[in-house]
Amino acid sequence: MTETVTYELYYWPSIPGRGEYVRLALEDAGARYVDVAREPHGMAAMQKMLRGDGARPRPFAPPFLKAGDLVIAQTAAILHWLAPRLGLVGASDADRLAAHQLQLTIADLVAEAHDVHHPIASSLYYDDQKPEAARTAEHFIKDRIPKYMTYFEDVLVHSGGDHLVGKTTSYVDLSLMNTLDGLRYAFPHAMARFEPRIPRTVALAAAVAARPRLAAYLASPRRLPFDQHGIFRHYPELDPP
Repeated sequence: MTETVTYELYYWPSIPGRGEYVRLALEDAGARYVDVAREPHGMAAMQKMLRGDGARPRPFAPPFLKAGDLVIAQTAAILHWLAPRLGLVGASDADRLAAHQLQLTIADLVAEAHDVHHPIASSLYYDDQKPEAARTAEHFIKDRIPKYMTYFEDVLVHSGGDHLVGKTTSYVDLSLMNTLDGLRYAFPHAMARFEPRIPRTVALAAAVAARPRLAAYLASPRRLPFDQHGIFRHYPELDPP
């Protein structure tokens, strides 16, 4: 299918965010795709889709993917549909459901990472909720990062240590790599202390990043850096040495 379809990815053009999880799968597979909002008039096209012009039900928010007449929203749903077409998940129902479950767990972690710096409301600035963010960060570093990341480490132990699902690289391996990178950006001190506890996860992330197409993408300007506007944000006061 990747030989005949040009996918259209709709996501905010200036941050990696949740759209990056879809982008990594497309890049790793060498799929033909257009990053619509980065194109001329692309934001207008995305806003039109968000208003419901061209998709039913209309997407709630980016990312969403268009393939022919089909429009799919929500990162995990996009990847669940897309990965079999890109060769990034096994053929069995068991593998596909296992991968989907893991991607949904990653989505939970990503949401919690975002809420560290916006624990009261996304509509408020970080400066409006700094005391609450400090309390949330302490809990996130102490309890939530270990809970999630030791879970993925345990999945790798039981799968043999090379891949989260099956015997070859799947999209959740890519997603875990991106999440680890995001946590390293947001909490470099905490992650430096914690990573010795998850050696298989660290090794998996390094192996994924070294895959030829991904390595080329990660070194290119198409790979947007983490910054203070996306999901993973680094505030030094939230990550003490």
